[in-house]
Amino acid sequence: MSGVVDAYIGFWQQLSPDRLAELPAYYTPDVHFQDPFNNLHGIDDLAAMLRHMYRQCDAVSIAVDEVVGRAPVVYLRWRFDFRLAGERRHRQPIRGVSRVVFAPDGRVSEHIDYWDAAGQLYSQLPIVGGLMRWLRRRLAAPPAAARANG
Repeated sequence: MSGVVDAYIGFWQQLSPDRLAELPAYYTPDVHFQDPFNNLHGIDDLAAMLRHMYRQCDAVSIAVDEVVGRAPVVYLRWRFDFRLAGERRHRQPIRGVSRVVFAPDGRVSEHIDYWDAAGQLYSQLPIVGGLMRWLRRRLAAPPAAARANG
């Protein structure tokens, strides 16, 4: 089943609004997709979420850097680069891992994304970002040398 994993990775790395019609070839009708913002069931909801993403984001690219496991369950380490629509600043990177479950027919029945929305996305926002950085400094354990001297 490694061919289905490679095909799935290729689909995501070449994803564009024009390719959303191909979703039924890669996903079961009742697919479960979850990320920090979405928890949805069904290919129609997945398509709607991806269309929404492309309305909100420009310059989207996805690269899979590592695959762990083999079908029916694989973990993909990836990088998602994007820019919010209408902004001119540089693209934002998000790094994460996905747990992907393949059905016996080779299509994906579950795709769960794990990534740190607070550290990678919210911290980039002007007001919220300052609060997130302050919280991180307050809650982080000090380095070993500082603990030894303190």
